[in-house]
Amino acid sequence: MTKYLLIVNFEGGAVQEPMEEWKPEEITAHLDYYRRLNDLLTASGELVRHELLTGPDVAKVVTSDGTTPVVTDGPFTEFKEWVAGFQVIDVETEQRAIEIAALVSAVPGPGGKPTQQPIQLRRVMEQGPANADEMVDYLATADGQS
Repeated sequence: MTKYLLIVNFEGGAVQEPMEEWKPEEITAHLDYYRRLNDLLTASGELVRHELLTGPDVAKVVTSDGTTPVVTDGPFTEFKEWVAGFQVIDVETEQRAIEIAALVSAVPGPGGKPTQQPIQLRRVMEQGPANADEMVDYLATADGQS
């Protein structure tokens, strides 16, 4: 089995209306869809973990020279780029990971229409680079050279 990370941000996909403008029943349908999907993926053994993140207004950026950490509260990216949450799935194939990401993307929005929200799908590495040559190979794939 291979693990994948599905990253959900606040980018609305096909939906232009901010959620604050949705009807309460549309928000409920949206959240219920996520609950049902997570329940199905948990029952199938494919959902490893899912988390909702607090907003960037309470996030911190930490840098350090190895001694004293420096903590700031930004700058942050645009609202639509904020990571709202994530799921870690463990599946047999990349195709299954894509199918699950598509299910997440189809979460309903206003009027019950699928939001088509872009979901970033990333394979979790079993092992990171252990030396300079492996790091060079990794960086080549990270910037699309391979």
